[in-house]
Amino acid sequence: MGSGGLELPPGDEGHEGNSTDVPPGAVSLARPMEMGSIGPELDWGVDAWREVRTRAQRAGRAYIWLNLVEQRLRAVVAAVLRPIYEPVHGDDWVVAAAGPAGQEWVQRAVAVREVSRRKGYLLDPADDNVLSFLTLPQLRELMVQHWPCFEPYFDERRDVELALDELEVTRNVVSRNRALSEAVLAQAERASAKLLEILGSGSDVPSARRLPVDAVENLVGDRYADVVGVHSDRVRLLRQFPAEDLFGGARRVDAIGIGLNLLVQNFSGRRLVRLAESGCRVRLLFLNPASSAVKRRERELGIKRGELSRAVEMNILHMRRVRARLRDPGAFEIQVFDETPRFTAYLVDGDGSDGIAVVQSYLRRTRGLEAPVLVLRGGSRVLKADDQGEEGLFPTYREEFELAWADSRPVS
Repeated sequence: MGSGGLELPPGDEGHEGNSTDVPPGAVSLARPMEMGSIGPELDWGVDAWREVRTRAQRAGRAYIWLNLVEQRLRAVVAAVLRPIYEPVHGDDWVVAAAGPAGQEWVQRAVAVREVSRRKGYLLDPADDNVLSFLTLPQLRELMVQHWPCFEPYFDERRDVELALDELEVTRNVVSRNRALSEAVLAQAERASAKLLEILGSGSDVPSARRLPVDAVENLVGDRYADVVGVHSDRVRLLRQFPAEDLFGGARRVDAIGIGLNLLVQNFSGRRLVRLAESGCRVRLLFLNPASSAVKRRERELGIKRGELSRAVEMNILHMRRVRARLRDPGAFEIQVFDETPRFTAYLVDGDGSDGIAVVQSYLRRTRGLEAPVLVLRGGSRVLKADDQGEEGLFPTYREEFELAWADSRPVS
């Protein structure tokens, strides 16, 4: 044996070094794995990742709604019951309000609060109270148990209970991180929105009457300027945001585009007449059907010569008939422009804080019906990162409309 170490002879077939037989009780070595892999049994493929991301997205949306409802219900319970019980019972007013019927769950909340205190889980002093440790069903129990105290503020106890019943399935699924179906999520969002409306949460966004503020928009809307909706085409837009919701009750409608089909073909002439007679001012800016820009657009889309110009002309004639039926035709203006069309935009109540805009860019070989759609919320942002936050896209398109309108010609 030399100082360089022990030298072993090469193994022969059947000897220990190359043997494929594992003696009883021995543990065989795992096969080498590819770099970045954790083994076939533990790896997640594309489909598995897609599934867990879908679960996480749905659970995240549901959690935001549930969080908003729980916070609002907690505030309502405190506002109504604290003045009744606190003068007599002090900090134990929640325990007193729960009474003998709720003794078990309220004591459990007290115990959880004490554990959170000891372990330093109470990060905000405002949460150092028993009420903050009650779950949604327990808050509901307090409300139902003391309904005569809440009755002066809410019309129907049944509406509150039905909405909370609909949320219970979602709450259980989310709290246990189980799969949440799209249908159940949609039901939870509707129930949450209804419950928040019943509980008087209000909205600091005036346009919410036309386009309800989504819970996620409320929390992360500042990340996306004033874009509150993106749809792959106009069909999907109208499925979720019908023309009646967009134009109904408007006090001002400004529209620019080639043929303005979203308005002309999806909002009847009779409705337009009623809208204008109710005081709405309308300005419609069409691409001149006789312009060279229409011919270029026809070539882009690969359609027959004159097909697009005739369609635009028919839309203009239809709008002229609407205007002719009005007592004040001056409130319903129609004009045409000759420049290359870059986008179509419908600005509803764009002169105020409750404006909504629907915008589509013109793509070379894609008809307007099939082009992606942006929905913008005008006025003040839902949330701003700071006081100097960006204004958003709405003013940009409003300014573009005004510039185009100033350079256009009226239709007699």
